[in-house]
Amino acid sequence: MPEYLAPGVFVEEVSFRSKSIEGVPTSTTGVAGMTHWGPVYYPGGPSTCEPRLITSFTEFERVYGGLEPLEVEGGRLPYVAHAARAFFENGGKRLYVSRVFTKAEGGGEEAGVAYRQVSVGGNATATWKARWPGKMGDVLVKVEPIRTKTVAVEDEDTHVVRAPLARDGAVVELIPEGSEPPDNLVAENLRVVTVDDGVQMLVQADTSKSPLSAGAVLQLVTLRVQVTVNAERVDTYEGLETSTLQRRYIGRILDRDDPEDQDAMVWLHWEPDSSDQFEPARLMVALQQNPNPRLDKGNDGAVIEPADLKGKEADPDHPEIKATGLPALGEVEDIAIVFAPDIGALENEDKSQLAAQHLISHADKLRYRIAILDGPRNSSMNKIREFRGKFDSKRAALYHPWIVTLDPTERPAQGAPPKPLLLPPSGFVAGIYARTDITRGVHKAPANEVVRGLTRFEANINTPRQEVLNPEGINALRFFEGRGHRVWGARTISSDPEWRYVNVRRLFIFIERSIDVGTQWAVFEPNNRRLWANIRRTVEDFLLVLWRQGALMGATPKEAFFVRCDRTTMTQNDLDFGRLICLIGLAPTKPAEFVIFRIGQWTADARA
Repeated sequence: MPEYLAPGVFVEEVSFRSKSIEGVPTSTTGVAGMTHWGPVYYPGGPSTCEPRLITSFTEFERVYGGLEPLEVEGGRLPYVAHAARAFFENGGKRLYVSRVFTKAEGGGEEAGVAYRQVSVGGNATATWKARWPGKMGDVLVKVEPIRTKTVAVEDEDTHVVRAPLARDGAVVELIPEGSEPPDNLVAENLRVVTVDDGVQMLVQADTSKSPLSAGAVLQLVTLRVQVTVNAERVDTYEGLETSTLQRRYIGRILDRDDPEDQDAMVWLHWEPDSSDQFEPARLMVALQQNPNPRLDKGNDGAVIEPADLKGKEADPDHPEIKATGLPALGEVEDIAIVFAPDIGALENEDKSQLAAQHLISHADKLRYRIAILDGPRNSSMNKIREFRGKFDSKRAALYHPWIVTLDPTERPAQGAPPKPLLLPPSGFVAGIYARTDITRGVHKAPANEVVRGLTRFEANINTPRQEVLNPEGINALRFFEGRGHRVWGARTISSDPEWRYVNVRRLFIFIERSIDVGTQWAVFEPNNRRLWANIRRTVEDFLLVLWRQGALMGATPKEAFFVRCDRTTMTQNDLDFGRLICLIGLAPTKPAEFVIFRIGQWTADARA
């Protein structure tokens, strides 16, 4: 009760209705695997290495690279890139990508990171570094001077110009009377300035150089940095300066951890010497006259192993050590679907099996997500059945066969056949999961849905073959004449018939997580009948909406669900230990997997 200590009128706000539970998103997807580029933890690298949210394939190409083969073991398809393309083409909207990078054997801690050193004079060295490991980091960094804000020198034999030309640390270029500025910066022509705030005078910091002469011109000099990735991408950064006192200091704009552009390809490693006032001018000249502007020594690393996909958790005692692999996706709560298209492409079945177990364990540990599995490449009927028989999980589904499409990176010569590509189905299926959730709801089985972006399936699954695969929980991808290519199965790989169907499992995940998130307000509330009634009304209102949407069975709400939260669900011992127990029963709709019409002859004079 509020305290009232003095007479007066007091107005209080109260609530006469139950709290509301908002349904959580179910189409947000996470993928882990090898890419050309992108955020990934490595010692000494940027701290902003968490999985990035991608909302289109164009964005994926900018952040993680394209569809060209990885330079690993003579060339390897970037299955994650192709899976992301298939995901968005089949209706996916939100994709988190956890890049998995394994440094090549014999490399140092930063193996795979492209770089180029620039001599600044003496023992000082600046280094252009790629932000992430990968051959894609072998970029061209071109630095050009930009001259602006001209001031004429009026007094001879002085080191002072009475004009507020620039702030402390700015670099200006002295241009003699009647001369044109040179194409490249020359150290002898540059001055570093300080500003006396008391009289607003520009003071030449390096008094060892010749005095200013009347008629000469001083121009403020900044840098334009152009990073050329390929013919289609050029990143430009204007107005960069080389003094830490400047707002657009190059080490701040192109920083390792906090760049102006979060998709910046490079950063500048430079440790300034505060005692050297002329250092900004020397750094500017060195960066602009760099004789080797291309970064090199970047590489795509080695083929990942199951242990790399399993990854490592973040170290709570060392915040700079971030999570890798699947644990990096575990830090994103919104993810409801996970897959790893590199699993089926590993060099042997034992590795594929172990990697699949890691993906299943990830889904089981996180509880509120489901894993989409690919079988091994080029699997026969016996091979895929043997692979399926090694797993049992209610939070995973297996799809077969692989998918054949055309290589979008090649233009074959006229008359030559196009190059086919064999891709795992998980990216296509994940997009269909998301599309079904968005258009129909999570209670609709993601089956009998058209697969987009392919030419054919690797193997032709007919009805007799599927009669073998379906009872074992292997979801077939099939072609039907006149109806196209479709997903023709919606089963998990669970031996428990209660969790046989993907949509039932995902519906319960949706309901469980929505209730989890939507009832956090109840923690530490007084555990009495008022709270129990409020909890019941809150959950019942949420389930009533689902029943009206067709997610639950029953002609009435009482047939569809029940919610109990009273002394019948809690003992005195539960109350003494602060436990509130709410019992919820649901009747989910299950897919009409077998549609049966019974037809017989009927005579005209037959009676009911």
